[in-house]
Amino acid sequence: MADAAAGLARRVRRAGLRRRAAAVLLVAPLLLFLLIGFAAPIAALLARGLQDTEVPRVLPRVSAALADWDGQGLPGPDAFAALAEDMREARAAGTLAQAATRLNYDINGFRTLMFATARRLPGPGEDAQAALLAADPAWGERATWAAIRRAGGPVTDFYLLAAIDLKRDEAGRIVAAPAEQAIFRDVLVRTLGISLLVTLLCLVAGYPVAALLASLPTRQAAVLLAFVLLPFWTSLLVRTAAWVVLLQREGVVNTALLGLGLIEAPVQMIFTRFAVVLAMAHILLPFMILPLYAVLRAIPPGLGRAAASLGAPPWRVFLRVTWPLSLPGVAAGSLMVFIQALGYYITPALLGGASDQMISWFIAFYASRTVNWGMAAALSALLLVATAALFAVYARLAGEARVRVA
Repeated sequence: MADAAAGLARRVRRAGLRRRAAAVLLVAPLLLFLLIGFAAPIAALLARGLQDTEVPRVLPRVSAALADWDGQGLPGPDAFAALAEDMREARAAGTLAQAATRLNYDINGFRTLMFATARRLPGPGEDAQAALLAADPAWGERATWAAIRRAGGPVTDFYLLAAIDLKRDEAGRIVAAPAEQAIFRDVLVRTLGISLLVTLLCLVAGYPVAALLASLPTRQAAVLLAFVLLPFWTSLLVRTAAWVVLLQREGVVNTALLGLGLIEAPVQMIFTRFAVVLAMAHILLPFMILPLYAVLRAIPPGLGRAAASLGAPPWRVFLRVTWPLSLPGVAAGSLMVFIQALGYYITPALLGGASDQMISWFIAFYASRTVNWGMAAALSALLLVATAALFAVYARLAGEARVRVA
């Protein structure tokens, strides 16, 4: 009897293993596709925020010479000679611009310094230190050499620190960036603020629509739901361009207000925060309505009638019955709208002013215009971390709310 039971247990375990193996093999192609097509490119992009290879590749001798420099005073004559030799070879190979551009990220004007010095390099046998100091007094400043040492790579925190308005000083200490360069904290706060405002506006506008759809018969609700889904069939760029037509100074809205005599002159609505929030809320509204509709539709209508029969007024029925039971839909819709709003680029770029651009605009700027992939990757990592942190906080609060309701 014991042997039979043990054999049966082994067969059950083998059957379970076969089922799990079959399940793994079934989803393996999808997991491989997600890894290659989604996770790997994102990881490669984010890794660019930690890489710093331009200067050691173009200026290998001076990078090695400065590795042991204590950062006090000026480096020795060997560092000057190594820099002169590296710059001579880099200029001949046409790679000097790569190192100069990277160093210019750290100190404004370093690119000009590098190219001006490259035209006045000392000849063989000349004193490299005297020649470089004669070419430009900046080579006699410790900050100039400290910037080269900080860019010695291959791993750096330069871009990540810059993304949160910090930098390293000449001694290697982390300090606040100068006021004229400290912009990214404000940009992140602005991005979160606009996204939160859009989410709240979508919730306020979308909840009554979802409640109306949930209260209608299925056939009528399906017809109205088609109008909710209609924006999905139109390009995002087209919808944003439509708001440009509506809100410009000679647009439909201003023309109508002037015709009704409500205003005496056109109102500046485009290139404002108002235009950005309004257009984003219009575009993202269906993502709030659909989860709310699904949850509200599942609430038994008898609960509200039972509460009313016990003497509860409509507002109390909503606060004590409908609203708590709809919280999963509120959480899902808010999360979908908020996360999508964080990464919006086209709508703020077309409708907002200089002070309305979100962090995605700066990521695109560094990636496409200045080709500073390190800074673009660092800002992307900042946005990803902020989103993940807010998602974790939101999930915790939503979980506690569900526990209280239960």
